[in-house]
Amino acid sequence: MIKKLCYVSVLVGLALSAGISQLGAQEPFYKGKTVRILVGLSAGGGYDVYSRLIARHLGKYIPGNPTVIVENMPGAGSLISANYMYKAAKADGLTIGHFLGGLFLQQLLGKPGIEFDARRFEFIGVPAQDNTVIGLSRASNVTTIEQWLASKGPIKLGGVGPGSATDDIPRVLGATIGIPMQLVSGYKGTAEIRLAVKSGEVAGISNSGESLRSTWRKEVESGELMIVLQAIPRPHPDLPNVPLAINFARTEEAKKLIRVGVHSYGSIARPYVLPPGTPKDRVSVLSRALQQTVKDSELIADAKKSNLNVEPLTGEELEQNIREIFALEAPLVARLKEILK
Repeated sequence: MIKKLCYVSVLVGLALSAGISQLGAQEPFYKGKTVRILVGLSAGGGYDVYSRLIARHLGKYIPGNPTVIVENMPGAGSLISANYMYKAAKADGLTIGHFLGGLFLQQLLGKPGIEFDARRFEFIGVPAQDNTVIGLSRASNVTTIEQWLASKGPIKLGGVGPGSATDDIPRVLGATIGIPMQLVSGYKGTAEIRLAVKSGEVAGISNSGESLRSTWRKEVESGELMIVLQAIPRPHPDLPNVPLAINFARTEEAKKLIRVGVHSYGSIARPYVLPPGTPKDRVSVLSRALQQTVKDSELIADAKKSNLNVEPLTGEELEQNIREIFALEAPLVARLKEILK
């Protein structure tokens, strides 16, 4: 009996030692180090604002409490940063990528310049799901979707690039419900589009309602930018009187294209990823840290002050949503390719 007790004690001791050793192995790695969040769009836009909010709180949930900073790598609608994360960033758990989630669909559609396979990234999660809306400037003299649909000429919308809500969603809605619009794409971020709207260079934008209420707050509150259409499955509680795009679709094919090309965008729009081959233990550490961060009371208070939505998905949920995109029916893929080419 004594021998058995000694044997059990040794096993328990070894198990505890292994657990302590594993925790210790994580802490020394991150202790004293700097974690970068690499944002694929310019400073001042929604992707940048979310990342800076997360960076202020993320370090306290990573063993070793590293410093967390945000760097911007804009260009080609965040494609430069996405390719960098896949091809050049070190797979050491110290560089987190945040770029347009719509690029995953663009890969399926064969967009030129994509040098990554979305399915091979390591997924950390999503801090918020987008509720996309379209806002038009007061200077456009269009205050309702009915006026827009009856407009004799196209209305100019500013865009960042393929894979973004600013570009893909207006293109799909143009093809399915017939909104007359001209897309002026190539801006480095929504902050630059905001300036273009102010100057009259373009008349509006398709973007998440959360980003508009945060980074375009003054324009929305003053009525300089009017939200005329919601590109989501159900009305947002804050916009009960703004119509849904899908209600203007006249055919079943149009409705299906809106569900696939517009509604599904919201859940993958704001991905946080690591390069392929990042050690699984570090993926787990950062994924857990992000989930704890978005529940942090101080972060939630900061988000409310900035009118930012917090509606997270785990890395596993994000990965599943992306795999569903790659399982789309061939006819739908072909039609979307035609629309978004």
